[in-house]
Amino acid sequence: MRLRDKIALITGGNSGIGLATAERFVEEGARVAITGRDQKTLDAAVTKLGPNALAIQADLTEDGAAERAVAATIERFGALDILFLNAGIAGNTPVGATSRAQFEQVLATNLTAVFFTVQAAAPHLKEGGSIILNGSVHQVLGIPGASAYAASKGGIGAMNRVLASEFAPRGIRVNNVVPGATRTPIWRTFAATSEELEKLEAVYSRGIPLGHLGEAVDIANAVLFLASDEARHVTGTEIVVDGGTIGAPAGAPIFRAET
Repeated sequence: MRLRDKIALITGGNSGIGLATAERFVEEGARVAITGRDQKTLDAAVTKLGPNALAIQADLTEDGAAERAVAATIERFGALDILFLNAGIAGNTPVGATSRAQFEQVLATNLTAVFFTVQAAAPHLKEGGSIILNGSVHQVLGIPGASAYAASKGGIGAMNRVLASEFAPRGIRVNNVVPGATRTPIWRTFAATSEELEKLEAVYSRGIPLGHLGEAVDIANAVLFLASDEARHVTGTEIVVDGGTIGAPAGAPIFRAET
């Protein structure tokens, strides 16, 4: 097992990419604490994950929440080897129709809370541990209406390299996974019905060279690699899991000649 006897804390582990990652970690021998704001989905997640999981209700934008989550993890499992900073929110923030509160909420959740969760966990992380941040293709694509989200994820990419430098003396690796369009519950923000969701996915799929959205487990597998000893000489970098959206955009179906 790739994570035998490892202890992990995953923020936003009650659904989507976070839950898929928690499942893969448990399958590979880890004990996992997950955070989330909704107790109902946390309970469902722990039932799914089994006895090697701990659910912690927490809004990590609140003062002291990260410290409490880390303390609960240490109290239950006694140590901390892996930290996956996954919790985040979407947000449409077009110029001319965005309040300061809307913009700052996205940054507080997706960027500021990430830093302070790392800071809370830092004294407890074992030498040779792994920190993984969750970025997004938004950090480079320039998608209209997504200034706050793109800024938050661009900040994640920059902070990844800084943290890798800071933690290097302790042998703790810091890396960033960069998902493209991935099938998770966050899409319900933009599509209220199954029919709307299907149409939205079809539109996005035309811009993905591999022709389809990713699944949460696709991102989870990349996170698992970065968390494992297989990545013991990998730090300060990012793994892009986007079906080619950033690296090979001209290969997308929308650009192909019709046959």
